[in-house]
Amino acid sequence: MPMKDHATPAPGGWRRLPAGLWVLGFVSMLMDISSEMIHALLPLYLTAGLGASTLAVGLIEGMAEATAAITKVFSGALSDRIGRRKELAALGYGLAAVTKPVFPLAGSVGWVVAARFVDRVGKGIRGAPRDALIADLAPAGLRGAAYGLRQSLDTFGAFVGPLAAIGLMWLFADDFRAVFWVAVIPAVLAALLITFAVREPPRPAGRRQVRNPLSRAELRLLGPVYWWIVAVAALFTLARFSEAFLILRADAAGLPLMLAPLVLVGMNAVYTLSAWPVGALSDRNGRIGLLAAGMGLLVVADLVLGLAGGLPGIALGVLLWGLHMGFSQGLLAALVSETVPAELRGTAFGMFNLVTGLALLAASVIAGGLWQALGPRYTFLAGAGFAAMAMVALLPLARRLRAATKPANPSAGD
Repeated sequence: MPMKDHATPAPGGWRRLPAGLWVLGFVSMLMDISSEMIHALLPLYLTAGLGASTLAVGLIEGMAEATAAITKVFSGALSDRIGRRKELAALGYGLAAVTKPVFPLAGSVGWVVAARFVDRVGKGIRGAPRDALIADLAPAGLRGAAYGLRQSLDTFGAFVGPLAAIGLMWLFADDFRAVFWVAVIPAVLAALLITFAVREPPRPAGRRQVRNPLSRAELRLLGPVYWWIVAVAALFTLARFSEAFLILRADAAGLPLMLAPLVLVGMNAVYTLSAWPVGALSDRNGRIGLLAAGMGLLVVADLVLGLAGGLPGIALGVLLWGLHMGFSQGLLAALVSETVPAELRGTAFGMFNLVTGLALLAASVIAGGLWQALGPRYTFLAGAGFAAMAMVALLPLARRLRAATKPANPSAGD
């Protein structure tokens, strides 16, 4: 089938998304609720409860995220080699669920490090196969809506989790372990849902078998358009450094410490409400224009956050930041799924996640350095500059998408 930046909408529109996509969305939501309930409290639990240093907290988090990014590459490639996605995704969610009881049972930092490591391995294992499975389940004209739905439900979990942690800490009189035990419940439900309620579609007859997805020959088959998408996404990621800097910016503007979690709650609320409708809109009107709008929103958000002098301006910048996420993350995933051979989607998502993960690490280092040397204003102004550069890079990508009238490999079609 011809490759373009959007596909013809399937009859019935986004309301006709298969049930399996809804289940995957709820799986992501439940696991995010569980993970964020723990992660919102983990730094304090490590330092106040187990006596760890802040340096140890930073090393634990850095190691955990690096582990997830690297694992995604190999799990995605393995899903292409075996021609199956669900089993690896279920394994990843299962590992995460198994680690959750370790947090309330841990008697030392070492146990928490081990649990965090296995939890991130689980995230890495499930990420690329799950994203490829979404493309396999979604009708060709509804992939924007499919990825938008998952992003919306996932992000809903990301802001429900911290709020639940706050409420449960009040209910249990600041008992970390009691909250962590409650967090086990949604994690187990997520693992059970994907195991028993998701059915992977049968492999299409005639689809090419891939022996070594990470070989140079197979990576070349991903095609120049895919690698251009990866490059644009990496450049864009340099502009959207860790959301921790949003909290620091609000704190510098005078937000009371106890209200700091509201920064992420507000950002994720806007992200949740926008990702699904934007994805559905992209199925009808194309992805590149909406993606450019998302980059423009980030430019404005960074300018507001860099130049605003009070909390109302910071609040506006945070909400615009969340809106740009809704206009970008699902669309990038849809573009990846549509521009590579179907039998290499797992590898494509794995490489995409690795490159953007490394870019996010670099972005946060750059942001921290600028903040320390020049102050918050220049951190966000630099982010606006990177976002503007990513917008410019979209122009040749749009031309390449229009010029690509057929997949790089005849088996790319479904």
